[in-house]
Amino acid sequence: MRLYLASTSPARLATLRAVGVEPVLLSSGVDEDAVAATAGPLSGPALVQLLARAKAEAVVGRSPIDGFILGGDSAFEIDGTLYGKPHLPEVARERWRAQRGRTGMLHSGHWLIDHRGGTLGRAVGGVSTASVTFADTITDEEIDAYVATGEPLQVAGAFTIDSLGAPFISRVDGDPHAVVGLSVALVRTLLLEFDVPWHTLWNRQEL
Repeated sequence: MRLYLASTSPARLATLRAVGVEPVLLSSGVDEDAVAATAGPLSGPALVQLLARAKAEAVVGRSPIDGFILGGDSAFEIDGTLYGKPHLPEVARERWRAQRGRTGMLHSGHWLIDHRGGTLGRAVGGVSTASVTFADTITDEEIDAYVATGEPLQVAGAFTIDSLGAPFISRVDGDPHAVVGLSVALVRTLLLEFDVPWHTLWNRQEL
């Protein structure tokens, strides 16, 4: 069984590879800001679910697909405000100074489309959320050094838990993979709705 990942996220790819799945990568090309603007005000879970669906649906019909298409999206919420990718160093720096010592919620949306046999079937989705607490001892020097690496500019909330940002996170409550941007536990549950066991996706040679 093949899994087609409608994402170019290195973190999502690394997560799937770590659990034995080598997906087929398909860039969705979705303009996230435009989709969000068209939808209007949404809750964090509703927004990431909408964007995950948009990404998965965007790759349908682009190339022969025999398996399942997975779209994903993430957003970080603190004090009721949603934050996506900061893109600019000054934005990332401002966010880190505001969130150190505090706790926010990382929402990751998933949309799974059945496209077995090259035929478009039904789709299911779900959202996984985890709370993330940042250390209160983070200095401005550490923030500047982290932002200078460029890593936080292209990730939701301006942080990672699986790379250079990990030492600055003191606590995670909930599914840790939700913070990475792809909950493998949730994807397994979604596949069960099609009576597809998780292990049928294993295709990494080292298994």
